[in-house]
Amino acid sequence: MSTEGKPASASRLVLAQVMTPQDANPAGNVHGGNIMKLADTASGVVAIRHSGRNCVTAAVDRFEFHAPVYVGNLVTLHASLNYVGRTSMEVGVRVEAEEPRTGKRTHTNTSYFLMVALDESGRPTEVPRLVLETEEDRRRNEEARQRAIARQQRKDP
Repeated sequence: MSTEGKPASASRLVLAQVMTPQDANPAGNVHGGNIMKLADTASGVVAIRHSGRNCVTAAVDRFEFHAPVYVGNLVTLHASLNYVGRTSMEVGVRVEAEEPRTGKRTHTNTSYFLMVALDESGRPTEVPRLVLETEEDRRRNEEARQRAIARQQRKDP
């Protein structure tokens, strides 16, 4: 696999889905796990697009809900690659819930997924470097570097 660089814009993803009664608890709120699964799926697509490999979730940083999601909401996930290590990639996912009748959008959460690219034997493999094109890309990359340092510090007591 070539480790030649790829821009963050090449792997971005917007995923949208209407929440139905099967996504909800009896009170009509969408289960957080359903939102987490959608975010994990979006992260996986971004990581696969960047690496050209199968990818797995290694860690999730911060998955805090700031607002509920209801049946009938259109949930939109904006996923983008923030940082690339040797075999791992951090994907940021912003989740918004929209009331389709009014168009009112609410930011429900942002989370960060650490994805690892795998070779044909299921072992971690190198990924292309990340080409930062915009100031927003550079800001996200710097914040992701800080999270990577914090993750490493938690691993190494």
